[in-house]
Amino acid sequence: MDIKNYIDILRTNNLFKNFSNEELLFLFNNSNNNIYKYEKNRIIHFESEKCTTLDVVLEGKVLVQRIDEYGNVLTITQFQAGDDLGLNSLFGDNHAYPMSVIAKSNTVILHIKKNFVLELCQNNRNFLIEILRSISNKALILTNKIKSISIKSLRESIIDFLSYEYYTQKTNKIKLNITKKELAERLGVQRTSLSRELNKMKKDGLIIYDAHSITIKDLSIIK
Repeated sequence: MDIKNYIDILRTNNLFKNFSNEELLFLFNNSNNNIYKYEKNRIIHFESEKCTTLDVVLEGKVLVQRIDEYGNVLTITQFQAGDDLGLNSLFGDNHAYPMSVIAKSNTVILHIKKNFVLELCQNNRNFLIEILRSISNKALILTNKIKSISIKSLRESIIDFLSYEYYTQKTNKIKLNITKKELAERLGVQRTSLSRELNKMKKDGLIIYDAHSITIKDLSIIK
């Protein structure tokens, strides 16, 4: 696969927004990177695997997940075309992935070697600033996720999700763009636990729902 087919996607990433197309073609037309295709559900990086590259998603979507000893899946976040991952681990003392990275769909990833990332940091101040910004933003994502699952009840987490979608979709009938299994993983619970709580909320007159949507009956729950 040729990087020139993905230059427009690469430039949507803030790390590379200040580079011209010609500069990017020059930078990545050598052995400092590799482009690989991963089929849906394939594990791209295992938990505890050593992180040696900065990855940029060129096609598809990937999930960062943690699976406990009971088989419960917690989805921390999702990345799509143009997003980068790996920076939080690349320069750490342990430099290992704290969680698994899995292809949600057929995915193409650009793997940029660590030494090349360091070279770009030394030679391009804007790139360095965006590296630091990206690390900070991803640390915030993880912090917020930990706070949401350690402090809030499942009902509170569901209401947070509905509140966000209510203001995004501008309707009390929330169209589900993910499956209930995926929603359960985002909330860090099993699907049966999610279904049980949704049923309780339905009995309490707060919502009604089907396979494709959740309708908020009591708008007082919206934050």
